[in-house]
Amino acid sequence: MKWRLYAELGRPFTLLPPALGVLSGALTAIGARPHEVWSVAVLTPALIGAVMAAVFNAGNNALNQIYDLEIDRVNKGKRPLPSGRLTIAEAWGFTIVTYILTLALAWMVAPGGRHECFWLVLIAVVATYVYSVPPLRTKARGLWANITIAIPRGVLLKVVGWSAVKTVVGVEPWFIGAVFGLFLLGASTTKDFADMEGDRLGGCRTLPLLYGVKRAAWMISPSFILPFLLINVGAYTGILTGHALYLHALGLGMTVYGVYVCYLMLRRPEELATEENHVSWAHMYRMMMVLQVGFALAYIL
Repeated sequence: MKWRLYAELGRPFTLLPPALGVLSGALTAIGARPHEVWSVAVLTPALIGAVMAAVFNAGNNALNQIYDLEIDRVNKGKRPLPSGRLTIAEAWGFTIVTYILTLALAWMVAPGGRHECFWLVLIAVVATYVYSVPPLRTKARGLWANITIAIPRGVLLKVVGWSAVKTVVGVEPWFIGAVFGLFLLGASTTKDFADMEGDRLGGCRTLPLLYGVKRAAWMISPSFILPFLLINVGAYTGILTGHALYLHALGLGMTVYGVYVCYLMLRRPEELATEENHVSWAHMYRMMMVLQVGFALAYIL
């Protein structure tokens, strides 16, 4: 049935992390000083925001596949577009509907009448367009690709979740967003190693193509360690107002996890380009999930 093809186009296994990111951001805001009282009125915008994030990611996945068609013919030929099971027109229809629904849901997330969520999501929408669509198409422009992934999927995702509960005016939500953004600034490259052949044919100058596999692996390694030390800095200075002990444990635990992932990448970096999905790519997703849950727990316990 056609709906199954649209679901495949949206890549459902990638939808949980952004939804969890918004929920984590909202729970963090509830537990941040001054604390919010748990209620249906407080949680409803957060749940709407989580659905919005999943819908947005599905639309973003479809948009990226439209402009990656020739690359996916090489790297991921079984996907709906390169396999011919969906047409470009059908993919565009799915993309337009999901993007409109995304903005409509974002407008509904307005605690206290503030529409900060909508404007943040609008910026994220523009970033995803700039990432995929020519002539800018930062996906083909080396480090710019990492930046236009880190901003919407890292920095803004957490702040959007925060905006479902409290105003984003202040240092704390942006500090938390920076931790996620700096992580994705390097970690997002883990998906590029296995796609080098198609990216080369498609003109995408990813970091592995620009600098080689080994050097690119070393370049992105700091993003698996340094951002998490910021959690300890934030807890020590009082920028982060969650439970200090839990935050310190989270920062140190994630740092150790990051060192382990760096070891997996750097002991035999050539495997990054030969394995279809290197283990570091899977760990990148797991690290995001652990970090999301960790922040929520540090603020609500």
